[in-house]
Amino acid sequence: MGTPHNEAVKGDFAKTVLMPGDPLRAKFIAETFLENARLVNNVRGVQGYTGTYRGTPVSVMASGMGMPSIGIYSHELFHFYDVDNIIRVGSAGAISPRLKLRDVVMGQGSCTDSRYAHQFGLSGQFAPIADFELLETAVEAARRLGAAPVVGNLLSSDVFYNKAGDTLKWGEMGVLAIEMESAALYMNAAEAGKRALAICTISDSLVTGEALPPADRQTSFTQMMEIALETAVEMARRS
Repeated sequence: MGTPHNEAVKGDFAKTVLMPGDPLRAKFIAETFLENARLVNNVRGVQGYTGTYRGTPVSVMASGMGMPSIGIYSHELFHFYDVDNIIRVGSAGAISPRLKLRDVVMGQGSCTDSRYAHQFGLSGQFAPIADFELLETAVEAARRLGAAPVVGNLLSSDVFYNKAGDTLKWGEMGVLAIEMESAALYMNAAEAGKRALAICTISDSLVTGEALPPADRQTSFTQMMEIALETAVEMARRS
């Protein structure tokens, strides 16, 4: 039996799920990289597929935009579908001058302006971080593929159109890029005792004003996708 947001049944998802924000990006990954991919969820058009990559079962499902959305889907995958690893594969905006368009960034940690952690009843501020084994495996996979990933802090924000205009101040603290999902994903993984990692491709820069067109954001981030898939294969080999 599924959930209000997921019509898949237990066993439909692989142990590792790639989570782009965009359902069309999930469809692109499934059709481009997975063998024998089958649609296991399409509630509200949030497409989820399971297939194999180099003989290893892998799933991909959209998360939607923002922490409330990925919070729902990742919680259900961790708690109701026996998923062990979720790798977010999405776009991010550079807030560090170190980064250029199409750079691959891995979120070692995730700062946030969200109150998502309030639900856990903690008396202080929780510091959301990636699972180290997943991060280390992804870095190694990237290097084998000839990529040079940048590893560091992300800013996971509840606000896209920020009226305060202070986003670049986070960059002054060494934060690399801004996106809207990783902090909730990392917190859900911590609460569930599971693993999570955000791998993002820089789609625009708040520093220079450069930006990729929407079509490129949907289909051209193949290096990031291949890194995540190779990571899934290696994690399955170790289990």
